[in-house]
Amino acid sequence: MKFIETRGNDGIHPSEVTFSEAILSPIASHGGLYVPKELPNLGEAFLVKHLSSSYKTLAKDLLTTLAIDIDSSVIDEALSLYDGFDDPSNPVPVVKVRDDLYVSELYHGPTRAFKDMALQPFGVVLSSIAQKRNEEYLILAATSGDTGPAALETFKNRPNVRVVCLYPDGGTSDVQRLQMVTEDAPNLKVIGIKGDFDDAQSALKKLLGSASFKSALKEKQISLSAANSVNFGRIIFQIIYHIHSYLELVRQNVIVMGEKVYLDVPSGNFGNALGGYYAMKMGLPVEKIIIASNENNVLTRLINTGRYDLRGEKVIPTTSPAMDILISSNVERILFDLFGSVRTKELMQGLESERFYPLNDDETMKLQSFFAADYCNGEEGKGYIREAFDHGYLMDPHTATCFKAYDCCATKKLKTIVYSTAEWTKFSPTIANALSGEVDAKDIDALQSISNRASLPIPAMIKGLFTKPITQDSVIEKENIEREILKFLS
Repeated sequence: MKFIETRGNDGIHPSEVTFSEAILSPIASHGGLYVPKELPNLGEAFLVKHLSSSYKTLAKDLLTTLAIDIDSSVIDEALSLYDGFDDPSNPVPVVKVRDDLYVSELYHGPTRAFKDMALQPFGVVLSSIAQKRNEEYLILAATSGDTGPAALETFKNRPNVRVVCLYPDGGTSDVQRLQMVTEDAPNLKVIGIKGDFDDAQSALKKLLGSASFKSALKEKQISLSAANSVNFGRIIFQIIYHIHSYLELVRQNVIVMGEKVYLDVPSGNFGNALGGYYAMKMGLPVEKIIIASNENNVLTRLINTGRYDLRGEKVIPTTSPAMDILISSNVERILFDLFGSVRTKELMQGLESERFYPLNDDETMKLQSFFAADYCNGEEGKGYIREAFDHGYLMDPHTATCFKAYDCCATKKLKTIVYSTAEWTKFSPTIANALSGEVDAKDIDALQSISNRASLPIPAMIKGLFTKPITQDSVIEKENIEREILKFLS
């Protein structure tokens, strides 16, 4: 598999790169991203072949079909980390919640969020490439709450890799923050910044493209990469669970092979939705991908009006903080696939300089042929949490946004797969408030309240966070990020 660039080539970067090259240096010409030069058509035969396959067998065959330049033994080692999930035989359960609505639970890994699905194997792959090249890598991660814990978990104590994780101070749940600031491996550094996720992500992208920063790293014989979904090493593992979830519906005799479904995705940086889009392009029978947002509903406006408009916009803190994002990086890969590199470069430069770009009518219609969108505010989300709990299902506030999108966007009577991106333990005060009206409960109290009410244990890896010592206490202004990173590397 070869990769090309979303904004065209600048004459400096190679015109095509391998998978390993794309994940080691994820920022392409003109600040663009890497995308597959072509995708295979899997066809129904691939789905039929894996109707009885384990998740790991499906994953291995898909990665083999995509022909990535990673040794088979490394892929096996990477996929073996799914054995550490709650149920190694089924790391992604798909659960019926309504007659036509099924929830794909992506959060059964070590940090209780969907980012484990991609970052657990990704850590093995990237570290193995670094070791094979006998190179040292600095991995940058910017997080709205879930990428950070998952990246730190997968890379801790791995050879040839050091990680710096940026998070918005006050912009994550307490559990998410504790998952980061209690990490004590010597190759990890966690930095809280005074700002929001977009500030953290902008800082990451700036550093990835900074010649002076790379030069400073070169003096230390360190190369630079990233763990965010700007890195296709994340995306490739996110394609797999969309195929698995579809096959689960066939296995459960909910649909017949070839029957179309809706994919309903809570969206922040758009990587999860992009994985579904690529699966659809490769032949997964999908009617449309439904994009669910919270009050930071730029994606809803883009899909419904064709306008990406951030003028005068600021991130709104919500009850679903992992989606408190205005600049969704992976939309760029969709723009490229639909409109090509010249138009993508034009649109992205407009967003960067004017905080705005408009699609024309034909482009908007083309986007809408693949996507539908709606958004859910916090009070609506808590209503969906209460309703689902009353019918025997406990979900987090990000998943709840998908129920609103399902009600508004699933216009055909087809089965819908909702992607649940986090366990209830990650956002317990919001859920406790939804279920019992508790206000301003501390996370530990809210966890216990929900545990008692739902007769569910608090997972040990969550409960233990509240007694672990804080080892990462850096909170800085965003303009000091580079200096803080270089100090860590010294």
